[in-house]
Amino acid sequence: MAVKKYKPVTHGQRGMTGYTFEEITKSTPERSLLVTKKRHGGRNAYGRVTVRHQGGGHRQFLRIVDFKREKHEIPATVAAIEYDPNRTARLALLHYVDGEKRYILAPLELKVGDTIMSGPNAEIRSGNCLPIANIPVGTLIHNIEVKEGKGGQLVRSAGGAAQLLAKEGDFAQVRMPSGEVRLIRQVCYATIGQVGNLDHGNIKLGKAGRKRHMGVRPSVRGSAMSPRDHPHGGGEGRQPIGLPGPKSPWGKPTLGKKTRHNKKTDQFIVRRRSKTSR
Repeated sequence: MAVKKYKPVTHGQRGMTGYTFEEITKSTPERSLLVTKKRHGGRNAYGRVTVRHQGGGHRQFLRIVDFKREKHEIPATVAAIEYDPNRTARLALLHYVDGEKRYILAPLELKVGDTIMSGPNAEIRSGNCLPIANIPVGTLIHNIEVKEGKGGQLVRSAGGAAQLLAKEGDFAQVRMPSGEVRLIRQVCYATIGQVGNLDHGNIKLGKAGRKRHMGVRPSVRGSAMSPRDHPHGGGEGRQPIGLPGPKSPWGKPTLGKKTRHNKKTDQFIVRRRSKTSR
């Protein structure tokens, strides 16, 4: 797909870019695969804000996406490529031969009219879903399962692709888009190919209003607050933060502080995404 530039009729449109949507073949979603999206505005059951900068935004419906791909050995035809407001990737509408319709993440080379299938005997072709044990080494994959039968959880955003590096015993080494090399069980399923919509990273929102349409509220710098509201606040005029390192509004170290504490999966990481990571 291509990126279009807006004519700078207003100040906010100067430098703004957007999608051309030339790959979209169907403008209305499949009604049977829609569910209502509940909004909480970042608030918990007590009405207190637990996640800041959330709220508002355009009304959206959730598309039910098939991440499990459990309809094995049943071919399906790609009926349409659709836009999904809830994710960066595009969706492909599949019509199975038994009459069922499902959404999947649209890979890069998938087109309307193509036939795809999932299962151990599927071909090595973009959009097909197979166990990692049946995928050749060096293949680009996405929508990777971490736990067998739970459905794809890794590499699902626009332009994402992981590479199968090696197989040994019950595990395979997979290089993630971040550069991290991770062990994944070979019985887990993965989809062949790279996620489409590669130009998503080239989009410039241009103005604050487009961020509000996405449900993201403004954020205020801590240095612009008072001392009671933020550790960085206070002082006459513009002042440094006056601390050895930056802190969050609650006094916790931030901006570079390692926050990963998932030690259960440390044993499956062969190589970190950077040498400085712990």
